[in-house]
Amino acid sequence: MVPYLATLDLSNNQIKGQIPDCWQSLNQLLFLDLSNNELSGNIPISMGNLFKLEALVLRNNKLTGELPSSLKNCTNLFMLDVGENKLSGPIPSWLGESMQQLIILNMQGNHFSEHFPIQLCYLRHIQLLNLSRNKLSKAIPACLKNFTIMSEKSINRTETQRLIYEYNTTTYWEIYGFFVSLAYSLDITWVWKGVEQEFRDPQLNLKSIDLSSNNFTGEIPKEVVCLVGLVSLNLSRNNLSGEIPSEIGNLSSLESLDLSRNDLHGRIPSSLSQLDFLGKLDLSYNSLSGRIPLGRHLQTFEGSSFEGNIDLCGEEINKSCPGENRTAKAEAATEKDEDDSDFFEALYMSMGVGFFVGFWGLLGPILIWKPWRIAYLSFLNKLYQLLV
Repeated sequence: MVPYLATLDLSNNQIKGQIPDCWQSLNQLLFLDLSNNELSGNIPISMGNLFKLEALVLRNNKLTGELPSSLKNCTNLFMLDVGENKLSGPIPSWLGESMQQLIILNMQGNHFSEHFPIQLCYLRHIQLLNLSRNKLSKAIPACLKNFTIMSEKSINRTETQRLIYEYNTTTYWEIYGFFVSLAYSLDITWVWKGVEQEFRDPQLNLKSIDLSSNNFTGEIPKEVVCLVGLVSLNLSRNNLSGEIPSEIGNLSSLESLDLSRNDLHGRIPSSLSQLDFLGKLDLSYNSLSGRIPLGRHLQTFEGSSFEGNIDLCGEEINKSCPGENRTAKAEAATEKDEDDSDFFEALYMSMGVGFFVGFWGLLGPILIWKPWRIAYLSFLNKLYQLLV
């Protein structure tokens, strides 16, 4: 191999067999992409000699075994993508202890087991974290709030670009004697709003956590509401219980929220209606109850977002809430009473007006005008004489 090679991209081929264990001779390598091939066997231990490596992409192969501990020597990694393989064992704690520059960590679609190591919470620069479709269990740790970048609404792109490109630009100068503005074009495959999409050379403005399709138990940690910059959160298809955090409305940047197919109970927090950017919502197949909150655009989501919650009610799922019929009857009775009251009030008013007009129309002139009064008394006197 070429000892001064800085970028090696063999992705999207049909390379078969095991990855050769001879990476100690490529200690200047910055970017290694072997994704979308048919590679099998273990990840070679000698990859731990790639001390300057910044991006390691082994996605979509048939790799097996555990992550070799030698990889903890790759302390400059900002991207590690081993998704869609057959890797197993626990997620090693040294990922968080040694690779604190990580911005992208994708381990989806493997056989990783045991718990979510709290050491991953040391990844303060992390923006894309995907551990979905594994065999992880126990509780989701509360230390997720330590994801510093996700706790900020905006992204310092200057800092992000520095983390990614400044070091490798310097290294390219050391190797080749000239600077390059962009050494490697990132190609990220990510599930976004339920659809797998490719982001080619993204500006890294995505902030996402995907822990779906595991065996996580316990409650959704309330500390997750501190991640105000989070754009996508997927905790679906686990065994989570308890209630949805009442302050989930604090996640004002959220565009996609999937908590479906768990055992969550209680009411849907009214604060959810405050998420103006929310474009995808799935709370289906839980044990939620009560009325779907009113307000803003929460009513724009289809019934499929709420189905499978037998005690949930609201217009979105065409199910009236308990007591609504009684309330409707009471309102109808009240309206009828009000109508009757209006009728009698009008009747009495018309009678009063009629009496007033009749009384003053006949007796008013007699009492006020003297000629009418004399004529009226004369008429009564003659009538009396006739009757007598």
